[in-house]
Amino acid sequence: MNIPAGSPTPPPDTENEPGLVTIEPREPVTPLVTYILLTVTVIVYAAQFFSEILLGTDVPALLGMKINELIIAGQWWRFITPMFLHGSLLHIGFNMYALLSFGSSLEREFGHARFLGLYLAGAFAGNVISFLLSPNPSLGASTAIFGLLGAEAVFLYQNRELFGGRARAALQSVLTIAGINFLIGLSPGIDNWGHFGGLLGGLVFTYLSGPLFELRESGEELELVDTNAPNQVWLGALAVLLIFGAAAAGKLLA
Repeated sequence: MNIPAGSPTPPPDTENEPGLVTIEPREPVTPLVTYILLTVTVIVYAAQFFSEILLGTDVPALLGMKINELIIAGQWWRFITPMFLHGSLLHIGFNMYALLSFGSSLEREFGHARFLGLYLAGAFAGNVISFLLSPNPSLGASTAIFGLLGAEAVFLYQNRELFGGRARAALQSVLTIAGINFLIGLSPGIDNWGHFGGLLGGLVFTYLSGPLFELRESGEELELVDTNAPNQVWLGALAVLLIFGAAAAGKLLA
């Protein structure tokens, strides 16, 4: 899945015109979580590759992919672990490109902890919906990637006054990308239910815990402040866990 770089950052007004204040620039954020997730995913894929060569079977996939019967048997970690597994070099290539280009920009806006929560929320929600609505085994980071896509849409909408006309254009681009990828997902062998669930997880998480920026005066400068308190990160994570966890429990207990 090919998703371009995401959320724009409002540029600081650095022109020292008479009667105008300047916006104090924010400290740059290195997307460490994005790099770590990418590295771990590539290492896991290497383990899959060499496992098939040496043992004749993909052991990591057997241990971690979404297999409904094994989840029902108690292997609940399969709601998360499929995001580290991939079926081919092309598969991981598309997803890691999306994570690097799209996730790195989101992490700069969300911060490390909130971005990690978002990524996990998308993966969990996507695999739960796939568990509920698709009997087929599945694997891949696209559940989490669609979570980032949903987060981008909510982030742009909630901060539309700050971004101005750029928000409308970027939001239209996000919706177009989502539509195209859902159409591609109609092809055989692609878990579109997982994509849909990941999108929902990203929407819920970001609606409750995403950055809400506001310009505030700080002396003679304007400071860009995230008004969403840090502890609200847990509000979004808890909501996703409760909503989608309850849905999974309904099937597990049926």
